Amino acid sequence: MTFDLLVSGGSVTKTGGRPASKGVIPGDYALSVGKPASTPPPGWRWTLLSDVARLETGHTPSRKHPEYWGGPIPWIGIRDATGNHGTKIFETQQYTNALGIENSSARVLPPNTVCLSRTASVGYVVVMGRHMATSQDFVNWVCSPQLDYRFLKYVLLSEREALLRYASGTTHQTIYFPEAKAFHVCMPAIAEQHRIVDVLQPLDDRIALLHDTNATLEAIAQALFKSWFIDFDPVRAKSQGLAPAGMDEATAALFPEGFEESAQGLLPKGWRFAPVGDVVDGIYDGPHATPPESEEGPVFLGIKNLTGTGLDFGEVRHIAESDFGQWTRRVLPAAGDIVFSYEATLGFFALVPPGLRCCLGRRLALIRPRPNAADGHLFLHQFIAAPFQRLLERHT
Repeated sequence: MTFDLLVSGGSVTKTGGRPASKGVIPGDYALSVGKPASTPPPGWRWTLLSDVARLETGHTPSRKHPEYWGGPIPWIGIRDATGNHGTKIFETQQYTNALGIENSSARVLPPNTVCLSRTASVGYVVVMGRHMATSQDFVNWVCSPQLDYRFLKYVLLSEREALLRYASGTTHQTIYFPEAKAFHVCMPAIAEQHRIVDVLQPLDDRIALLHDTNATLEAIAQALFKSWFIDFDPVRAKSQGLAPAGMDEATAALFPEGFEESAQGLLPKGWRFAPVGDVVDGIYDGPHATPPESEEGPVFLGIKNLTGTGLDFGEVRHIAESDFGQWTRRVLPAAGDIVFSYEATLGFFALVPPGLRCCLGRRLALIRPRPNAADGHLFLHQFIAAPFQRLLERHT
């Protein structure tokens, strides 16, 4: 089967399963589960989303078959969405192939398909930049000529809080398909949609440029960390009587001249492996509840604020000062601490910056490096480096 033949076609919703919900849950702006009673602006109308866009989902090819993985087809997972929220993506962390598609319920969807994460990390939006597939954690829409995919993207982005209200579940919050099938969107004629997105798109382009710049800087930092603290390139150079490449004398002087044997193999002289518990003051779990939302006050950190390697305050939930003491009884995050996700979206780490008053949200925990024993930046890069991320994947 060729790649072209794997592309899902037609204009009929492919998800099957239970019918659309009959209830109505209004959104905040232009999205609703069920048709709301509110009157739309002149020239706008409430429309069942599946009437103007084909609803699709995805699937995960079996992990028991490594031959299903690797190949030409980008496969969007939750980490791709949380790391690229609001943008068009062309590459993904994992790829599948024709065999993986043929032996699963995954579908290859066309460019400009709008993808919404619906499980665990609810409400992240990305747009396919080319033919791609997604996991079952997404609902996807292939827009008809009546709906500008960019307009739909902006509607979903503006309804982040409403999307959380549409989710349900005791362990993991999920937007189930009966609700997704009942999505209604308030939309003008296509020409007006184009005019609206033509105003918003330049801002989006600027955001994308800044995102790419940050990603480049982050990649440089991770490459340096790998060279210095995983491959030990400066130590290898000095052991051969060479000056470490691209490093000033003061920095080079901080590295030892050679290696010595250890139970874990060769290590730079004077360095050692140590259990995390030996070099931290504590590892703290966050509360297992969510406080009432406040319009102002300290930040209530959530998984949505973690990008994987840092913090994003594009959307902030606040906690009232009157509740802050209760939610920081276990631990009050401080500058240099490392927060991380341990459930739902795993393996996200971030350093708490100076001046941030915050408390931990659900499914977050905190590591506090011991002064003079470990540095938060060093810990952070150890945790986000590929070897540790692979270790997490093997044990979760």
